Amino acid sequence: MAPGNGTCYKPMKATSNGVFQGDTPLDFALPLAILQICLVVALTRALAFVLRPMRQPRVIAEIVGGILLGPSALGRNHEYLNTLFPVKSLTVLDTLANLGLLFFLFLVGLELDPKALKRTGKKAFAIAMAGIGLPFIMGIGTSVVLRGTISKGVSGPPFLVFMGVALSITAFPVLARILAELKLLTTDVGRMAMSAAAVNDIAAWILLALAIALSGTGSPLVSLWVLLCGAGFVIACVVILPRVFAMMAQRCPDGEPVDEIYVCATLCCVLAAGFVTDTIGIHALFGAFVVGILVPKEGAFAGALVEKVEDLVSGLFLPLYFVSSGLKTNVATIHGAQSWGLLVLVIVTACFGKIVGTVVVSLLCKMPFQEALAVGFLMNTKGLVELIVLNIGRDRKVIQFPFFFSSY
Repeated sequence: MAPGNGTCYKPMKATSNGVFQGDTPLDFALPLAILQICLVVALTRALAFVLRPMRQPRVIAEIVGGILLGPSALGRNHEYLNTLFPVKSLTVLDTLANLGLLFFLFLVGLELDPKALKRTGKKAFAIAMAGIGLPFIMGIGTSVVLRGTISKGVSGPPFLVFMGVALSITAFPVLARILAELKLLTTDVGRMAMSAAAVNDIAAWILLALAIALSGTGSPLVSLWVLLCGAGFVIACVVILPRVFAMMAQRCPDGEPVDEIYVCATLCCVLAAGFVTDTIGIHALFGAFVVGILVPKEGAFAGALVEKVEDLVSGLFLPLYFVSSGLKTNVATIHGAQSWGLLVLVIVTACFGKIVGTVVVSLLCKMPFQEALAVGFLMNTKGLVELIVLNIGRDRKVIQFPFFFSSY
């Protein structure tokens, strides 16, 4: 049954017998998924090439590509939409996209080094807290306005927290790639921005776990159980996994290939952690992120994991997440003075709170004004993580905007 419209669809078989036996390949899950992936990759890579002279990271091309393939642009042609992205295929597409996203969040955790955060001292921590605190408070204020206009009937506390997180978070993986492309990773500004963004990211994921717990249907006791089980999961991981990963890393000396069994065991651990956190009621992505943080960053082990996972995930599966989001979004429904005014309010709130909060605290930490301003704009990096927050809120029916819809 398609979500939202009550229409029943015949389940898709995995593979066809071929056109010579009368089958249409696009009526079967595997050939349709292959065509969708090829289309998505070709479009996003072409957009990335076009946007490269403007020094835009690839994630921007993927976001734009997702919107173009959805009902906002090409999807206005219903024949195209029902042929290449029929409703009955969205479950397969969403599953592939979220599986890729699961491993991408594992890679993000691999990039976060807790020891490096300790070395940056109190300055990065203060900048990060200001960078998430002020926009979070302003985001809650904005969510009150939204609840009174276009999001009537949503649950109050979860909606406030979801909007606060969405407007205050810094897209750490996007920022890392921007700094790498601009060759700023080794500069003082780059190191400060990365450290502050890492602290910001961890704080935002904790808040997101809180928001997911609050969004559960049922008594407040259920939310409490979710939080307690989530905390227990993190504690168990911190106690057990570093020792296991350290043993694996010791058996993978520099200059020698990493044994496949250790890579396979780690990836299975990522999937198991995702299963546990999804069972708890937080989200599978949270478990993958925790496992990534706990993998030791020294030696060849972490590098081998990145090398074996990153190209497949970032190149093939991650762009599907942007398309999956684009297929659920119709920008054309934003019309009228009220809708445009609320859109401007959200954008200004997110940017103003993040930049001003970061710049003010950076100046108080005696950073030069130019560097403080650069850190402020870098901390305002938006991208994939905000989409994750909004999509989770939408799936749990906590966030309801006119341009989000269940199906077409």
